[in-house]
Amino acid sequence: MLAVSTLSFGIWAMSKTAQVASLTATMAANTIAHRTALTQSAARLRAKARLRRFIVAVPITGLAFVAYFEEHDYQEWLQDNPDGDRTKYACEVAIITAEVLDEVLQELPENLQPNPNSLKRYITCED
Repeated sequence: MLAVSTLSFGIWAMSKTAQVASLTATMAANTIAHRTALTQSAARLRAKARLRRFIVAVPITGLAFVAYFEEHDYQEWLQDNPDGDRTKYACEVAIITAEVLDEVLQELPENLQPNPNSLKRYITCED
């Protein structure tokens, strides 16, 4: 009886070890696929931003593309905020832009840094 129990536990342990090895390999493959997807997504976003900067740098066509990109961004925002309007969108964009600009300005040397949130105090939005 002891030999049969030992043999069955040995087989059970080997099957569990194989399952763990299989799950570990699957997890590693999924992690690599996820990292690749994130890297590609980030590269696409950087390329898109670079293209926007390049197009906007051309004066006359730049104005047309700025309007196009803003309208496109507004339509995407509107899908996530169906009860929103252009005023709410402009307010949200202004607040986010002010936050990012404040972060960028904080990277300047200390004697050139403005007060934190210096731009946000000029933005008045009604909720």
